[in-house]
Amino acid sequence: MELNNIVNQFINATNYHTFSVANGLINSTYILENNDKDEKFILQKINTQVFKNPGSIVNNHLEINLLLHKSDYKLQVVEPIASLHNDFVVKDENGCFWRMLSYIQSSITFLKVPDKETAFRAAKTFSYFLNTINEGELPKLEITLPDFLNFEKRISDYKNSLKNADPILIKNAENEIDYADQLLSLPEKWITMVNTGMLPPRIIHADAKISNILFSENKIPIAVIDLDTVMLSTILYDFGTMIQSYTNKTNEDDGKAKNNFDAEIYEAVKDGFLFHLKEKLTPEESENLDYAGQAAIYIQMIRFLSDYLNGSIYYSVQYPEHNLDRTKNQIQLLKGLMEYLRICP
Repeated sequence: MELNNIVNQFINATNYHTFSVANGLINSTYILENNDKDEKFILQKINTQVFKNPGSIVNNHLEINLLLHKSDYKLQVVEPIASLHNDFVVKDENGCFWRMLSYIQSSITFLKVPDKETAFRAAKTFSYFLNTINEGELPKLEITLPDFLNFEKRISDYKNSLKNADPILIKNAENEIDYADQLLSLPEKWITMVNTGMLPPRIIHADAKISNILFSENKIPIAVIDLDTVMLSTILYDFGTMIQSYTNKTNEDDGKAKNNFDAEIYEAVKDGFLFHLKEKLTPEESENLDYAGQAAIYIQMIRFLSDYLNGSIYYSVQYPEHNLDRTKNQIQLLKGLMEYLRICP
């Protein structure tokens, strides 16, 4: 399929170039340069294996942008671009769905936290974003990822993977399975708090990695991006995701990592997260920030482990033990956090 057919549904251009962006994990992303008007856009093919209803992610994006524009929001905002037929999602001849987004000039991203100050700024930015979109009445957001934050299902999926796994995989992962089983009750408190309404529903980003913030060249945040996963849930999930992704000093597929938890980054993230939200959180939310980090790491750990036991059918892998190495890495991260918090497993 030639991109030309899609481009011409969004803009009238004869002199343009497209460049693939390789760091996206779900959607296929391109930078589109329209040389006729000296302008750039983001062009994406939506992964419908993940997002079954492509229109829902655009509708949610528009709802969040409406909240941002109604406020005195200081950061730049990525805008969905309507096609020439006034559609925000278009379909190609192969049945694939595409969208176009505005492009923010002179921005950079980080795949890993470069330093403590940048971690603080990133967490503070998400704090500002979350505080802004949770002012006033909550909009009705569509469900883009059913059960994505269902920790009961994550536990059930793990138990099913144990029942159905190849005995060789069970043997290879026996130490990791033993550790996961020792802490199998860790998410129970989270599940109870969610099911009993102890944690108020808020709009969350649900993928609060540092790579979803655009920075200026001097490391100043300028935009929060990738709103595909926004949903109503507990705000503790965003904090937990930050701890899981920011505090790891190594790459998450480093199975030989030791002492990979960074306590200074942890405190910087907590300070940044509370910067705009401290007065808005309920006592239950405030008291469970440390717990949220543990729960998020544990759930990510068993997701990697479950996929390994299932034959690595969900996460992309480069070698047979890739998901097992990811599991080992998360175990070390969780051990580091629990040691820092003086929690005995």
